[in-house]
Amino acid sequence: MGKTLPPGQFETNKWPILHEGDVYKFQEENWNFKLFGDIKEEITLSYQDVMNLPKTVATIDMHCVTTWSKFDTTFEGIAFREFLNFVELEKDVKYVKIYGYLNGDRFGYSANLPLEALLGDDALFVYKWKDQNHDWQEISPKHGYPLRFIPPASFYLWKGAKWASGIRFMKEDEAGYWEKRGYSMTANPFKEERFS
Repeated sequence: MGKTLPPGQFETNKWPILHEGDVYKFQEENWNFKLFGDIKEEITLSYQDVMNLPKTVATIDMHCVTTWSKFDTTFEGIAFREFLNFVELEKDVKYVKIYGYLNGDRFGYSANLPLEALLGDDALFVYKWKDQNHDWQEISPKHGYPLRFIPPASFYLWKGAKWASGIRFMKEDEAGYWEKRGYSMTANPFKEERFS
């Protein structure tokens, strides 16, 4: 079945590397994953806590705002929805911010997303990948090791986060790192929502 390329995109078989700031150097003893915001109680998970969560394997198409699209990359990771089992959301939570390390600041990078879009198999915190040219392998530090959030294909890839470090639950939508710099809050590649 043919895939639909979003407007203004070209298809690539490579997985290009683009990110802000330095490549994060993972040290397990210093790493944790925070769940906070509009929830009854803040939760901090260790690396082992996160890696012990149920695993999901899903094939997700990636669309980067810099105009490349990569179809059919298969990831292994932890579905976003698994983290909902740890928290009691306050009433009217409809958005989240997904955080990642940027130049040593664990909350330096962020991307805002609607909560309801993240409940399927295609919203994954990933650590392994494969495609038609690669067998299973860990994601590299440049790709976001130890944990990278890959958003559903209905969002440009900047809505993901390399070196993922936490989720903040929110009642109101709030601009993340690129959104504050003029990028679209909703970021649908099929509607070419690149800029606000």
